[in-house]
Amino acid sequence: MSTNAFFELLFLASLWGASFLFMRIGSPEFGPFLLVALRTLTASLFLLPILVSKRQHHQLTGRWTQIFVMGAFNTAIPFALFGYALLSLSAGVGSVLNATAPIFAAIVGFFWLKDKISFAGILGLLLGFFGVYVLMSGKIANGGEALILPTLAALGAALCYSIATNYTKQYLHDLKPLVLAAGSQISATIMLLPFALMFLPEQMPSNQAFYSVAALGIFCTGIAYIMFFRLIATIGPTKAISVTYLIPVFGLFWGYLFLSEPITLTTILGSGCILVGVGLTTGLLSRRG
Repeated sequence: MSTNAFFELLFLASLWGASFLFMRIGSPEFGPFLLVALRTLTASLFLLPILVSKRQHHQLTGRWTQIFVMGAFNTAIPFALFGYALLSLSAGVGSVLNATAPIFAAIVGFFWLKDKISFAGILGLLLGFFGVYVLMSGKIANGGEALILPTLAALGAALCYSIATNYTKQYLHDLKPLVLAAGSQISATIMLLPFALMFLPEQMPSNQAFYSVAALGIFCTGIAYIMFFRLIATIGPTKAISVTYLIPVFGLFWGYLFLSEPITLTTILGSGCILVGVGLTTGLLSRRG
């Protein structure tokens, strides 16, 4: 991985780490469906003029079925699941659970694309899921049974990301990053709007919630997805999805800095197990060793 690609991964991780902060702020006021629909709509309005100005919109012709599949698993479903999960989970915990995406990507790649998993990768899978147990067991044991479904929703979102990454590699690798980014957001908006209209908030959300939507749509989605799909094209899907290895660092930091979310010993231990598991599964730690 080149130095430029590494720093691009770092910046992307900071943006996506911040997305959990903004979802934690906006989801209780907008509701999960309206929040993510406004997020994808904002991103679509941001990306579409750029797509047209660069004359790349013609690449969407004849590819909408594949774009909709990718948009569902890469955006619509996981955004909605995280919107629901962050009604109960902290921004930091949400970002850590999101880090399991490379672990799921290895499993999906094994069964779908027949990718091999090394012995270190298998250890990484086990360690990663053990880390989830450590991270959440104390919270659930202390009367937090209501966190079980939000936790499963966050893990389901991570699984969706892994399916989308492998699907993009298999069927959409020939499309430019901007086309993939815009297509995924436009298709997700179309899918999400009917649900958003069904669950409108009873009260007008605050200015802070609206600012969160704008930041989510423009920075954490529009700009971030251009970077992400470009990284998939330049360094490959397995290395690109390793951005989730860095996201929890920023997610925990932003949550601590702006929402005063505590970072406990259990959080550190669980997060550490997950991140080491991700490193083993993706081969990052093996290559460095």
